[in-house]
Amino acid sequence: MTRVAAIDCGTNSIRLLVADADPETGQLVDLDRRMTIVRLGQDVDRTGRLAPEALERTFAACREYAEIIREHGVEHLRFVATSASRDAENRDEFVRGVVDILGVEPEVITGDQEAEFSFNGATKELTESGLHTPYLVVDIGGGSTEFVVGDVDGVRAARSVDVGCVRMTERHLVRDGAVADPPSEAQVAAIRADVAEALDLAERTVPIGSARTLVGLAGSVTTVAAIALGLQRYESAAIHHSRIPFAQVKKITEQLLGSTHAERAAIGPMHPGRVDVIGAGALVLLMIMERIGADEVVVSEHDILDGIAWSLA
Repeated sequence: MTRVAAIDCGTNSIRLLVADADPETGQLVDLDRRMTIVRLGQDVDRTGRLAPEALERTFAACREYAEIIREHGVEHLRFVATSASRDAENRDEFVRGVVDILGVEPEVITGDQEAEFSFNGATKELTESGLHTPYLVVDIGGGSTEFVVGDVDGVRAARSVDVGCVRMTERHLVRDGAVADPPSEAQVAAIRADVAEALDLAERTVPIGSARTLVGLAGSVTTVAAIALGLQRYESAAIHHSRIPFAQVKKITEQLLGSTHAERAAIGPMHPGRVDVIGAGALVLLMIMERIGADEVVVSEHDILDGIAWSLA
């Protein structure tokens, strides 16, 4: 067993996994798995820079994670940074802060690398599930969405496109510093237009229509699943590998886009940091299902974070 720690810093959240990994048996035993909403990508789409307050929120989470990593006696640590830090002019400031706190340099990975980690993390447990291949793994993040088609032999094709729950919310649903409550039909149509264009772009290099099983990752997908399952609070074990029909995804997306901030915040399993961005994230999922004609989405709690951990083992 090798004790590893993986940190995934995205546009909306930063997550930590401390685990014991055994490459011989294929076991990854969680010791600590947690997530903090830091909104690192705040206004990056508009300004091209990481905001000072967003950096401080992220560094505060890093200090907390550093203590957990020390307590567990981690042998190997890898910190991966995704969409927001790829796009920012001042990403060097972000890198310096992470090195000072954690002692490792964040790897600002490409969209293709992000996609491969996501695929490996999500599908390692699916080989004996009876689900048909090829899989289409979609990781709906805050700033981007990754599309990966592959099977038991690995990734066939991957593409990252710049549509995510935070980017779509900030681009189309924010007016005068406030999120539309609820959004207008025109605002929803604008998101749909962007997502449709992104899907066209993804299809140029990834045969998403060839997939026989859709696997959905990240907070927008897992939150939709929690609502569909009728959970009163977020329960990772119940959500992991749940299968949510298209009709439920459609109904929940329409409800989220038609509700107010207070109504969304009152949903039991809703994380406070997702209240304003969940409508856009659910719509991205729905449009992917519409495009490929998916009857259901298989929801995975294991994703890029698990892929990063396996890369250390």
